[in-house]
Amino acid sequence: MKLLGIDVGTSGTRAVVSDERGNVIASATSEHEAFASPRMGWAEQDARDWWRAGIEAVRAVLTEVRADEIKCIGFSGQMHGATLLDAKGKVVRPAIIWCDGRTSAQCRRITDEIGADELIESVANPALEGFTLPKLLWVRENEPELWERVRTILLPKDYVRFKLTGERATDVADASGTLMLDVKRRAWSSAMLDRMGIDAALLPVVYESPEVCARVSAEGARETGLMEGTPVVAGAGDQAAGAVGLGIVHPGAVSATIGTSGVVFAATDRPALDARGRVHTFCHAIPGRWHVMGVTQAAGLSLRWFRDQFGIGGAGDTEGHDAYERLSEEAATVPPGSDGVMWLPYLMGERTPHLDPHARAALIGLTANHTRAHVVRAILEGVAFSLRDTLTIFNEMNVPLEKIKLGGGGARSKLWRQIQADVYGCPVEVAEAEEGAALGAALLAGVGAGVWSSVDEACAQTVRLRERIEPDADAAKLMNTRYEVYKSLYPALRGIV
Repeated sequence: MKLLGIDVGTSGTRAVVSDERGNVIASATSEHEAFASPRMGWAEQDARDWWRAGIEAVRAVLTEVRADEIKCIGFSGQMHGATLLDAKGKVVRPAIIWCDGRTSAQCRRITDEIGADELIESVANPALEGFTLPKLLWVRENEPELWERVRTILLPKDYVRFKLTGERATDVADASGTLMLDVKRRAWSSAMLDRMGIDAALLPVVYESPEVCARVSAEGARETGLMEGTPVVAGAGDQAAGAVGLGIVHPGAVSATIGTSGVVFAATDRPALDARGRVHTFCHAIPGRWHVMGVTQAAGLSLRWFRDQFGIGGAGDTEGHDAYERLSEEAATVPPGSDGVMWLPYLMGERTPHLDPHARAALIGLTANHTRAHVVRAILEGVAFSLRDTLTIFNEMNVPLEKIKLGGGGARSKLWRQIQADVYGCPVEVAEAEEGAALGAALLAGVGAGVWSSVDEACAQTVRLRERIEPDADAAKLMNTRYEVYKSLYPALRGIV
């Protein structure tokens, strides 16, 4: 029995086929067109390009696995995107994605009208620019002629599922990031929709993540090569699905994932709330469980930005090293602390802990003797410091922490793994499989297909440890000192940049 997971990310769509033991049988990625930024702080993607990439990725894995072997399909994807369709299911405008920061005025209006405390109580989160609801209000206020055409609102992965199956569906984990879900009750918040004037008929049906919600349509089968009628589960947003792929399902289990953004994620058995809204409280992909997470907007993006603008080309060198490997090798020649250089990774504003879309990145402490290697190491350390901010808040909230598993592209770098262990001051673990959200989506599909009776059972039987990294005592002591300096930089610079 084979299971297919499809992850609709920011930079590309990935398809992964696993067996019932969690072994990856086939995988493929199709890159997306780079997101557009028509104005400073804006971020948009063409949803139709997600479907094009999904077709390509699925067709690629079907060269290695027969379509009739795939028993169920799961989805994961970037969260918060506003994908707007008309009555015929056609895209109305480019999707406004998670890192877009144009909706400050709408967030203020939501907060003023609902009240900051009531927002936390009713939808478990503050009104943030990245969330979906403020984007809907922005379109309604600024593009009324387009808003009049809108008949369906979908999240990114749910648009690809719609194209594959014809069904409008989402899951509680992804819907938690819209500001329209009653996270405690795991259902759309009629009170929030009424007060914001959003017609509930525009929204998809919401399911628990392992529930079968659709089947591949005849048209979807023709486009992708999949078998018509193959069941599809609701899946989860990329963070919850990635946590499933890493086995972060029980209280005490925490993950630190570095992709384009960075996320520290903790499973909970209750909807734990931060009264200041510095971390998100969402439904988990496991029925009856929730999670809290803090977000660094520009984690891996910080390194990619440096590579593209000031580093080396993406092709790497003639010896087969890619650009990131070369930069990591250079950074490893610099001692912990980067000889005083520090990086604030606020290229796209910041969520945790500052909730400030206008925060700006900064490179601090340069002297004439510093090199590119110092800057790269400072970026790696700065991203880890930013993720540690979330761990600090978890401690304040009494969220248990027994172990930290690393995920995403950052977990592939030996140096970045060690830096994280040193900055967090505790051992970190790396799972054997590196497929993250796509594998998590496949495991959810397996639960929906009856391969496993629960997500807990799926993770217990498939998630295996590859490596455990201990912190270096001297480096960890230095990182504690540097973290205190790091925390002082944002308030010192806030009124200047």
